Amino acid sequence: MRFLYTLAMYLLTPPVVIRLLLRGVRNRQYHYRWRERFGNFEAPDIESSLWVHAVSVGEVNAAEPLVRALQVRYPERLLVLTTVTPTGSERARQLFGSSVFHVYLPYELPFAVSGFLDRIKPALAIIVETEIWPNLYRACRRRGIPLLIVNARLSERSMRGYRALGRLVRDSMACVSYVAAQSQADAERYRELGAPAERVGVTGYMKFDTQVPADAVSRGMEWRQQWGACRPVWIAASTHEGEEQAVWHAHTTLLEKMPNALLLIAARHPERFRVLESQARGLGLAVATRRQNRVARPHHQVFVIDSMGELMPFFAAVDVAFVGGSLCPVGGHNVLEPAALSKPVVVGPYTFNFEGITATLLEAGAAVRVNDATELAREMAHCLSDPERRLRMGEAGRRVFERERGAVGRVMQLIDTALQ
Repeated sequence: MRFLYTLAMYLLTPPVVIRLLLRGVRNRQYHYRWRERFGNFEAPDIESSLWVHAVSVGEVNAAEPLVRALQVRYPERLLVLTTVTPTGSERARQLFGSSVFHVYLPYELPFAVSGFLDRIKPALAIIVETEIWPNLYRACRRRGIPLLIVNARLSERSMRGYRALGRLVRDSMACVSYVAAQSQADAERYRELGAPAERVGVTGYMKFDTQVPADAVSRGMEWRQQWGACRPVWIAASTHEGEEQAVWHAHTTLLEKMPNALLLIAARHPERFRVLESQARGLGLAVATRRQNRVARPHHQVFVIDSMGELMPFFAAVDVAFVGGSLCPVGGHNVLEPAALSKPVVVGPYTFNFEGITATLLEAGAAVRVNDATELAREMAHCLSDPERRLRMGEAGRRVFERERGAVGRVMQLIDTALQ
């Protein structure tokens, strides 16, 4: 099975490279640093590094409090951070600068994995959320490198995909020192994949330990003064192609009742920034963008956030937040950032990527679920016209956020044990 899997990885490499070339048409960063993906790169003088893998922007954000804690606890060790996407790389640069060594995760080819591990020489491997790579995991076990999966989540759909690989995944899970799951449901799914029961536990969601940037609220309030402090404002964050028409329908409907309403919209992927601007102009809306205008003005009806890593101040500046990836079967994105800022949260029906966290906010009354564009428009009108309801929902979200803190401390105990 492993031989067939590895053969498949070699056969898939040319199509993957072609896909990178095509994606590079919209995002040129995909055309750079290819050697790293084959385990070939210039590395500093590394010995016994701490390696954290976070596939893209969401995982990098989730890993932030853990990375900060590792830098404080183990200042003598170089911290290596890997991602798969250029947007993840850019987010890592924004958060950590040169305090970590960033490199792309190698492809699942034995020679690439070996070259990667030879260069970073990790004393510990930490995988954030959901990344099971049989060749990489096996190489870590053969070299005696403890491997932890932290902030671990596994949806039903992902579990079915991994389960199709049968014994190959079970053998991979046997290579894992410990799975620190977000919830009991996630822990059970990892056990079903073959992780030994005694090596699986629930530590919670690390994003609850993220500190709100000190200037997020002040920056948000400053922007709000510039576009009109008393306007009804909502944000559609991390949107995808399959749901953006619903957002436009909701906002144009809202403008019929609240002509001074403002929509902030941020696509999940940078290649859609210009698409959103074009769509808004096509609807006859007055549009501003972050890159061109820096901030919206009183006459603007839509503000396209065509930049990365700035959502927190924008969450602070709005009245209500719709979190994308949830009106289409992507599975939803992180709902905690607006909740941390005491903002009401609206999600669609597809939230399986953050199932437990979303359910917690819904049960607490901090979030509302809608099923389509019509319900999204109705809910936004309801929230934006009812300040007391917004206050209740925001306070409920803040209480959940405060109550659930502590996951990073529990994960750090596991890391200390693994290194000892």
